[in-house]
Amino acid sequence: MNDVVDLRSDTVTRPSAGMRRAMIDAPLGDDVFGDDPTVNRLQEHAAALFGFEAALLFPSGTQSNLAALMSHCQRGDEVIIGAEQHSYRYEAGGMGVLGSIHARVLANRADGTLDLAEVEAAISPDDPHFARTRLLALENTISGRPIARAYFEQALALARRRGLATHVDGARIFNAAVHFGTTVKALCAGSDSVSSCLSKGLGAPAGTLLMGSRDFIGRARRARKILGGAMRQAGVIAAAGLYALENNVERLASDHANAERLANGLRALGLACEQHTNMVFVTVPAARAAALAEHLKARNILVLPGARMRLVAHLDVDTNGIERALGAFGEFFTQLTDAEAGAPGGIRTHDPWLRRPIL
Repeated sequence: MNDVVDLRSDTVTRPSAGMRRAMIDAPLGDDVFGDDPTVNRLQEHAAALFGFEAALLFPSGTQSNLAALMSHCQRGDEVIIGAEQHSYRYEAGGMGVLGSIHARVLANRADGTLDLAEVEAAISPDDPHFARTRLLALENTISGRPIARAYFEQALALARRRGLATHVDGARIFNAAVHFGTTVKALCAGSDSVSSCLSKGLGAPAGTLLMGSRDFIGRARRARKILGGAMRQAGVIAAAGLYALENNVERLASDHANAERLANGLRALGLACEQHTNMVFVTVPAARAAALAEHLKARNILVLPGARMRLVAHLDVDTNGIERALGAFGEFFTQLTDAEAGAPGGIRTHDPWLRRPIL
């Protein structure tokens, strides 16, 4: 059992003993010269797994996504993208700062998709007044929400009809595939490029793969060099990625089950929850969020404070860890209820949230 139950993200996992052995034993070369055998093996394996001609290893998902956008778009070109998507919201504005790419931002719907009628309306006409729309960027999963193949078929058909390329940020695409009981190849078929992280639910310490045609990956290799992502003896990272792909995909189902267990337990405490794949979003009173995080931390439960708190299940959190977290949440909110009832140091009862019953 891990002493610390870290629910901040699935990026916090540490390499298992088997993964560490694979890293130590990996044959190495210089990947800039293309002669690291472990990197080459990983890239060939990933390309086949996703159904693309070629793949390229990057240090991070942020760099992989940016290289993809730069490979699809020239300076001044436009990408249609969702407001919640990582490439737009959480990657430091790199597409504008480094890629000179204009973002046409649309609202994501409740299920994480973009309204395809809005997408089509957002495509700029062929007019020198407007940036040229070149790319439709999608994401799967998005905030843990898996997006089904049926939607992608419609989106890809629209993009083809209107002459747009498509990029899928598939940082957690394996979670979506496990959720739907399908393969990443089936989910991604027809996309022009897909980026997929090894360092989230799959448990590797670093690394993201970008898949596409050979010509596209050739452009992405140049973009990776420009962005400082070319590595030398990268086989130590690639070996971890290979181990992850060969050992840690099917077990994602247990993360989903643990997230569901956590969400059900929090609902039993009277808390409003959403659960999607390995993520739980729980609503807590904003005034208590920091105190809750400190209470949990004192019990070796790590979370990111917030009124809409994201809790992420992963391979380093087992069912016992989920129960420990639920116990700590229950203790905190029971104390609040007791204090409201008049215990020393009580909380004033004009706070309507605290008058909710703890079930």
